[in-house]
Amino acid sequence: MFAGDREIAEALVGRLAAEKWVKERLPTLAQRPGFPAIDAFHGGRPVPLVKRFYENYLGLPADAKGKPDGKEDDSAWTRRKPRASNG
Repeated sequence: MFAGDREIAEALVGRLAAEKWVKERLPTLAQRPGFPAIDAFHGGRPVPLVKRFYENYLGLPADAKGKPDGKEDDSAWTRRKPRASNG
């Protein structure tokens, strides 16, 4: 339900770009109306509100659930890349 800024960054832009996003983008977003503040009791931002902020930011319809219609190839999102061999 609550996530730290690094976790949110990794979910949004990936592990490799997360540090840059936290340093360069988050300060701007944190000042925008509707971007959730850190909940002091839980030590993170409420994830459902971060999702809602981005739905509005991206102009997604309120009923968009992100469910595939069966035409997408979801394997690209779940497939692990093979590791390079050391030999």
